[in-house]
Amino acid sequence: LAEKPVTADYAEWSVGLRVTGGTFADALAKLRKERPALDAFLAAQGFAADAVKSGKETVTPNIVEEEVPGGRTRSVQRGFNAAQDVLITSKDLPGVEGAHKAMLQFEAEGHPVHYEDPAFLVSNLEDIKMSLIGAATQNAQKRALEFAKNGNAVVGAMRSASQGAFYILPAGASVDAGDYGYGGTYDKSTISKTARVVVTIDYNIEH
Repeated sequence: LAEKPVTADYAEWSVGLRVTGGTFADALAKLRKERPALDAFLAAQGFAADAVKSGKETVTPNIVEEEVPGGRTRSVQRGFNAAQDVLITSKDLPGVEGAHKAMLQFEAEGHPVHYEDPAFLVSNLEDIKMSLIGAATQNAQKRALEFAKNGNAVVGAMRSASQGAFYILPAGASVDAGDYGYGGTYDKSTISKTARVVVTIDYNIEH
């Protein structure tokens, strides 16, 4: 086992608009009317145009459930829903955190916006994994030598090695397979994280 502290170096944040209109055209027009306000908000938060990737506009039937005699319900169409998502990618992590907090006020002002929590990501995960595997291998050898020493034996050649779970956890979090599963986990909610890898190595033991 080996672990090391790591820090997210970029963030992805998904935001979007959702409106409802009586007709297809009305819903689309409402959506396009709201987009400049969202663009202005993002610009005011310091995001350059190339940091904002727009998804396609979509218009779909607005289906609602209505009660009918007999205590039953039925699905009926009431107008159309129009939506568009945008993905912000930025290395300014404090800026993303600030924009996420400011979005609540933007929503309170009556804008039909929806948004997710930012995902704080690490770009060099493979390099981190390889360095941890090397450290975990050395640690396993030290432990094997200590066990052999106490058992009056000698550690021979490595017979097999396999990588177990690879974890990216919030800084200070402990690993519990019951919480995270044997396949590992990737925390995206925090900037400061802990990377941890588990390896299993079998050695020949000579007496």
